[in-house]
Amino acid sequence: MDSDYGVPRELSDLQKNRSLYKPELPPCLQGTTVRVEFGDATAAADPSGANAIARSFPHTYGQPLAHFLRATTKVAKSQTIDEHPAVKVGLVFCGRQSPGGHNVVWGLHDALKTHNPKSTLLGFLGGSDGLFAQKTLEITDDVLATYKNQGGYDLLGRTKDQIRTTEQVNSAMAACKALKLDGLVIVGGVTSNTDAAQLAETFAEAKCSTKVVGVPVTLNGDLKNQFVEANVGFDTICKVNSQLISNVCTDALSAEKYYYFIRLMGRKASHVAVECTLQSHPNMVILAEEVSASKLTLFDITKQICDAVQARAEQDKNHGVILLPEGLIESIPEVYALLQEIHHHLRQGVSADKISTKLSPWASALFEFLPLFIRKQLLLHPESDDSAQLSQIETEKLLAELVEAEINKRLKEGTYKGKKFNAICHFFGYQARGSLPSKFDCDYAYVLGHSCYHILAAGLNGYMATVTNLKSPSNKWRCGAAPISAMMTVKHYGRGSGSGSTTLGKPVVHPATVDLRGKVYELLRQNATRFLMDDVYRNPGPLQFDGPGADSKAVSLCVEDLDYMGRIKELNEYLDKVRTIVKPGCSQDVLKAALSAMSSVTDILSVMTSQRLE
Repeated sequence: MDSDYGVPRELSDLQKNRSLYKPELPPCLQGTTVRVEFGDATAAADPSGANAIARSFPHTYGQPLAHFLRATTKVAKSQTIDEHPAVKVGLVFCGRQSPGGHNVVWGLHDALKTHNPKSTLLGFLGGSDGLFAQKTLEITDDVLATYKNQGGYDLLGRTKDQIRTTEQVNSAMAACKALKLDGLVIVGGVTSNTDAAQLAETFAEAKCSTKVVGVPVTLNGDLKNQFVEANVGFDTICKVNSQLISNVCTDALSAEKYYYFIRLMGRKASHVAVECTLQSHPNMVILAEEVSASKLTLFDITKQICDAVQARAEQDKNHGVILLPEGLIESIPEVYALLQEIHHHLRQGVSADKISTKLSPWASALFEFLPLFIRKQLLLHPESDDSAQLSQIETEKLLAELVEAEINKRLKEGTYKGKKFNAICHFFGYQARGSLPSKFDCDYAYVLGHSCYHILAAGLNGYMATVTNLKSPSNKWRCGAAPISAMMTVKHYGRGSGSGSTTLGKPVVHPATVDLRGKVYELLRQNATRFLMDDVYRNPGPLQFDGPGADSKAVSLCVEDLDYMGRIKELNEYLDKVRTIVKPGCSQDVLKAALSAMSSVTDILSVMTSQRLE
């Protein structure tokens, strides 16, 4: 009920202690002055989709990057905003709850009140539905008291994760106009921020004065691009899951007779599975991206696991732990094609109990081969983004059954000589996403909330709050904003007959998948054999808020070569130096040296760019 939102929580001693923790702001956000430096106009990461994005977002595409600076920084082209009239800002949680979301609210509230105590923050109750219905709660210090550094989204609640149809967009605009909002902050992942970009464009076209800002909050860790290094919630989810996985690893090593199949939340990308593997060192992980790239079938995956079980049995090891991302099921080619047929018939209004009679012969054969429980789960209605209900499909049980059948077959044939195969299955998802947020997520979310105010104070619309150099201490973080339209790509692909997917050929912020050529994946592959055979299980323990481990960050964040925004700024500084040195009146030798160097650089960059487009 609406009356349940924002009520004071009953806190444990640990929760009370956490509610007293105050995150530290980077120097660029401290004080009452907003100083912003604008970079060059942004462009799409994939030039092939630039025209389509520019046509779809004529008012918000090509906007410059924004870098927030400390008040004392001397940068010639920066703008200083000293006057801060009272403003009214709305905030809505879109998408699934993610640890740290409450600190975005807290950070934004503190920034608003710091710059003008008369400013107002309204939280929409019940997610996007509350936005459409104009149901709000004014955020105050008293309301926030028992939600600071706490998990969940129960301060405001959430519902479905879309603001997409014409009716929904018009309802959102009507709410912003009726409430006289100067800004609307949308907290969510790839889908929610795509909707935020469209909302910003629509508002600009309609001359609606409300500015729209997005915040990257998703436990899946898939809202990553050159501007966004990490998502709020990912650090917590991986740390909590890694402890659970490590506990299971210890149990497996103690009993020496069970294989644990553990499915992890994370949607289509396998970032959570990769990070948990690097933190806890289970014996095996099967990534959706690997399966998709190699076009592995269900039987290929079964064989891969069975071969690993057999290799371990030959070393008298009849136990193990195997991680599976929830998006794995959609990456298996024949299952994906089956799902497309099922979803097509569901959209046509065919009832679930009749769909099996409508399938093509090959799809019908696969469907009948699958266990009854999987068949029922595949028949569930797809999500709003046209994907299967991945959290409800028990891929771990399916693979455990197939592996057991194959191992028993090998046992009869005499090729497998180990002990009887015993599988135990788990799904780790909901257990972690309501956790107390890690120190990193508390800090990161609070800083992003503060950045949202700076974005609005600078009059920006259609931007996402960004923080880079995250692997460093928080006093060295770089805060800024990037146009959401610069994060979009256009993918042209088919999804089978009559798929009707709304994302085909449209500019959207696509989920970032695990880069199979990246440093994180390389680290995983380097350790794969050792993890598989040597039982080098590692237990990071529970979340730490003080002392050793409190400041630890995701392995993938520390391994990646990031800070794109910082490097763009550094490049502009070098270009400014060149302009200062090479100007009318400089010597011929200086001019020739500059031309030679610039010619070489542009030739190299042209080759690199053309190779990327091929």
